Amino acid sequence: MKDALDIAEIMKEIGANAKAAAAELAFSPAAAKKAALLAAADAVWARRAEIIAANARDMEFARDKGLSDAMLDRLMLDEPRVQSICDGLRAVAAQDDPVGEVIAEWDRPNGLQIQRVRTPLGVIGVIYESRPNVTADAGALCLKAGNAVILRGGSESFHSSAAIHACLVDGLKSAGLPGHAIQRVPTRDRAAVSEMLTMTQAIDVIVPRGGEVLVGLVQREARVPVFAHLEGIVHVFIDADADPEKALKIVLNAKTRRTGICGAAECLLIHKGVAETIGQGVVRALLDAGVEVRGDAAIQTIDGVVPATNADWGHEYLDMLIAVKVVENVDDAIAHIREYGSDHTDCIITENDVTAAHFFQRLDSAILMRNASTQFADGGEFGMGAEIGIATGKMHARGPVGAAQLTSFKYLVTGDGTVRS
Repeated sequence: MKDALDIAEIMKEIGANAKAAAAELAFSPAAAKKAALLAAADAVWARRAEIIAANARDMEFARDKGLSDAMLDRLMLDEPRVQSICDGLRAVAAQDDPVGEVIAEWDRPNGLQIQRVRTPLGVIGVIYESRPNVTADAGALCLKAGNAVILRGGSESFHSSAAIHACLVDGLKSAGLPGHAIQRVPTRDRAAVSEMLTMTQAIDVIVPRGGEVLVGLVQREARVPVFAHLEGIVHVFIDADADPEKALKIVLNAKTRRTGICGAAECLLIHKGVAETIGQGVVRALLDAGVEVRGDAAIQTIDGVVPATNADWGHEYLDMLIAVKVVENVDDAIAHIREYGSDHTDCIITENDVTAAHFFQRLDSAILMRNASTQFADGGEFGMGAEIGIATGKMHARGPVGAAQLTSFKYLVTGDGTVRS
């Protein structure tokens, strides 16, 4: 293991290389970036056996660490998931290049013509856990937006991320772009994370993607600006005017499709008017699907429900568990979400337009849904090709962070010998 001095020097070199690459990427042609991403997708698919073998080493390491089944699912790569990585790279490649887009333009009475134009952020540091596909998603989106990126994946995905990163570098080189545009921190040592958080001369923004512990650490210690990606304490509210079939289908999908992703439902709120009809049917279906249901007093009357404690409200399980509570009305549901939610994604199931509008207006989560599974809280499903995370803060980027959200802007001001009186 490298000592602290070595890591400081390694990170300093990575930062300098990223800054140099970012300066070149800022004016790299859109066609070159597209070609790099398409070549990277081809490389990932051609080397899928190598990537899956590397992932097997990571899975063994993760099992030895005692990771939960949900975390192992986040980590695991098979051929269909490698295909999804390729599809994501190609989807980002196919998007319009955001760099240079004229966001607004206007003429002033003083003779100036002004444009507000998208420009890259510069160097982005991405710190993430477990999911090796983030290596490809983050690398692709940062490149598309003209940014250099420094990737620091979780120790669990060390070998998988390395194999995917090598394909991204192959794509860069084949398109004539700087290989240092997408760099990966080559050590599991957490000292590298501490270095990244203080690299104000090299990194323009940090994006943490992981659990509460990781994000909390980054927010406490970072001297570099942060796009916060907090845990997904996702709520689904079944309103009195919910359609029973939609409610059953949506809740089961929101909880069980993939429990280890941040869009998985963690708390179900049920209007008291339908608690003994729609609510009971949904809870029994969850139990039948193998979900542990932790319910309040009203829900505990259903056989198989475990009593909920205060710790269950506002808890991100990322597993086959869900907290369930009966509420008086939509305002009671809103109050509960405000107290225990994480401003990530919340959903209402209702056929009542007025109630849905009330729910949307009174909550300020990054993503609000109506009659749709919260598993759609994903940049790819939003048409962004991929995402670097779901930002839950309110500054700059919010919700799924795609290529456009990884840009800033500058003003281009043109005159004709114009002077100020």
